[in-house]
Amino acid sequence: MSELDTFRAQTRAWLEENVPHSMRQPVRGEGDANWGGRKADYSKNPDQKLYMDRMASRGWTVPDWPTEYGGGGLSPAEAKILREEMGRIKARNPLNSFGISMLGPALLKYGTEEQKLEHLPKIARGEIRWCQGYSEPNAGSDLAGLQTSAVPDGDDYIVNGQKVWTSYADKADWIFCLVRTSKESKQGGISFLLFDMDSPGVSTKPILLISGYSPFCETFFDNVRVPKKNRIHEENKGWDVAKYLLGHEREMISGMGLAGPGGNPLIEGAIATIGLNDRGELADPLLRGQLALFEVRSKAFRAMSERFIDELKAGRAHPAQPSMMKYYGTELNKSRHELVMASGGSDALEWESERSNHGAAPRAWLRTKANSIEGGTSEVQLNIIAKRILELPGA
Repeated sequence: MSELDTFRAQTRAWLEENVPHSMRQPVRGEGDANWGGRKADYSKNPDQKLYMDRMASRGWTVPDWPTEYGGGGLSPAEAKILREEMGRIKARNPLNSFGISMLGPALLKYGTEEQKLEHLPKIARGEIRWCQGYSEPNAGSDLAGLQTSAVPDGDDYIVNGQKVWTSYADKADWIFCLVRTSKESKQGGISFLLFDMDSPGVSTKPILLISGYSPFCETFFDNVRVPKKNRIHEENKGWDVAKYLLGHEREMISGMGLAGPGGNPLIEGAIATIGLNDRGELADPLLRGQLALFEVRSKAFRAMSERFIDELKAGRAHPAQPSMMKYYGTELNKSRHELVMASGGSDALEWESERSNHGAAPRAWLRTKANSIEGGTSEVQLNIIAKRILELPGA
């Protein structure tokens, strides 16, 4: 038996023994996802905390991070086996975290040893929930035009300004934030700061979306004092960190195109609503064809995602590949929810009933409309793909 075979057998046995059965169910809504942090409430589902803590004890919330920073220290091949074995028992992700998917990789590349030891283990254990301070009212697609200022004052910066579309800012413990430390250069005058959302002068205001949910916030900074030791990378070099982090954000968003563990809710829902014909096929032939096409595209995207992850871990991925993955994953996720609505018929339009889980399906469908905007619009991603992957000539 090879070392990888031994690792697989040991991993399978450990997961079977330690993953609670309630964590082997599909994530049906926001309440099923565990984001960790100081404000997390596990009273309704204590298994979330139990599962996260057990996985964190092995470093498996971030299996490929170095062990000294709270990770599992797994090789790419071992990390892939872990993903496969979790998928086999339909185990959920133990921890959803912008700290893991975005800030962590940036800290590993640009952070000092002191900063890594301070923040990464807390991210891995789910102790701190992070939000992202990037977009501003007049700096969305043109992010480098941001105006939130950070003025040096002794060992600190004094931060003033506003961010918008800050996901879960009202629930986050800390923020990673782009600020302007110089006006001499647009991109060259930006710095990357970390600070506590409980700092005096920080306030948030939820933005009500068409879905009826408020995952986004306006975030305001009024003379917020931030220690200079919380700056990542050099002053006025924050754009380097921002670009690197954006690549990982787009990789994270592309993952929405992948169905989670636990069977195939899309097809199961269609069968429950429409039923089967006498040949055991979905009774609606048009919808049956649309679902089949979606399944082909979904499996192709999953295979491409596996390849991309392998190339990324080996340092062979194209720098613009996250844009390609983000664009296709976004479109796939939107298609999935459109098919959910088409399969559900008039019942899928229920908005507040207990039967519809308070309109979970239409609210999720409406939420996907933002997928092609957040993390860089689809138009921006297509321009990047055309220029950097296809090498098409400019206009």
